[in-house]
Amino acid sequence: MTHRFKTRIEQAHARGDYTALLDLIPYAKLIGIECTRLGDELLFRLPASQDNIGNPILPALHGGVIAGFMELSAALHLLVFTGAPGVPKIIDFSLDYLRAGQFRDTYAKCQVWRQGRRVANVAVTAWQSTAAEPIATARAHFKIEEVERS
Repeated sequence: MTHRFKTRIEQAHARGDYTALLDLIPYAKLIGIECTRLGDELLFRLPASQDNIGNPILPALHGGVIAGFMELSAALHLLVFTGAPGVPKIIDFSLDYLRAGQFRDTYAKCQVWRQGRRVANVAVTAWQSTAAEPIATARAHFKIEEVERS
């Protein structure tokens, strides 16, 4: 990780504003991901956008947009909260679609289930109207760089 990137992460964490980090990720900009900090948690938001529609008849969000939103949310969550020295690399991503993502804002929260020296497991839940009614859940496994020990 470059010093400049690490500085941006630290500044974003201190301010609770992750826009500058998301702007560095072209796909995050394309689909419009937003991130805010709520205490010790991050809340990710995918604003409703016509460009993210997969089925215009319903209309429903494209499944790939939902998956990309959830994967990027997990990676950013891991990057912000683990103190890893580099950007996490996805190893495996397993997604369960539970209901159609309607044309409205979508939210996601993440939880690190296990973090070892080289691998971290993150659970992600995405919802629209209420967190109690998720539209999808996912499990992501990331390769992380080992923290240098003195």
